[in-house]
Amino acid sequence: MQLENVKAVITGGVSGLGLAVAKHFTAHGGRVTLLDINDEAGAKAEEELGALYVHTDVTSEQAVSDAVAKAVEFMGGVNVCVNCAGIIGAGRTLGREGPMPLDYFSKVIQINLIGSFNAVKAAAAAMEENVPNEDGERGVIINTASVAAYEGQVGQAAYSASKGGIVGMTLPLAREFTRIGVRVNTIAPGIFWTPMADGMPEHIQESLAASIPFPSRLGKPSEYAELAAHIVENGYFNGETIRLDGAVRMQPK
Repeated sequence: MQLENVKAVITGGVSGLGLAVAKHFTAHGGRVTLLDINDEAGAKAEEELGALYVHTDVTSEQAVSDAVAKAVEFMGGVNVCVNCAGIIGAGRTLGREGPMPLDYFSKVIQINLIGSFNAVKAAAAAMEENVPNEDGERGVIINTASVAAYEGQVGQAAYSASKGGIVGMTLPLAREFTRIGVRVNTIAPGIFWTPMADGMPEHIQESLAASIPFPSRLGKPSEYAELAAHIVENGYFNGETIRLDGAVRMQPK
């Protein structure tokens, strides 16, 4: 698929990785609809990118379905879905104040994993209506996992479980969606410059950068966007989880 033909739904699309993808797609002639809960940033992105912003709680099945319907109306269809909405969710299972409340664990799973699944199924249903290309392709779905899916650190049980679930559903979804001509892949980023990293003290940022073998720096959201764009353009990418991490392997702490 050529980027100029992209009609993308992007969750978490008004900041960080999602916004970088939106900027990359629109810079190459594509159109985007941004699903997020930050209305101020959403309004700014709408104006800058010529996008549609829809206030969307990704944990709500109906809200996501309605947002995708608005995206179809705005862009004349949907052929790409990139899921970047998520929260970190750090906390020990057995903390100083006792066991982790189940609500905390559930919230991380709801947003990161179930939120991604909600967008996947709503977008795939819209893509099924598309006219296929010469390969029979009707759409592309890209989910966002994390290296924590493989090397979760102490305090990341909830986060790693949510991201591991995304990795785990990638191949089954890709196999199922062969019937409708929709490819499904996942990117597992390492440590990236995001709004969360921006708020860290400088010495923490330097320590994180030093932990990355090469290049010894945090990843750039634009690098995530470039990989997402390549996945869209390369029709043979399917059912794969791709690490984008500078060869980092996370330590227990």
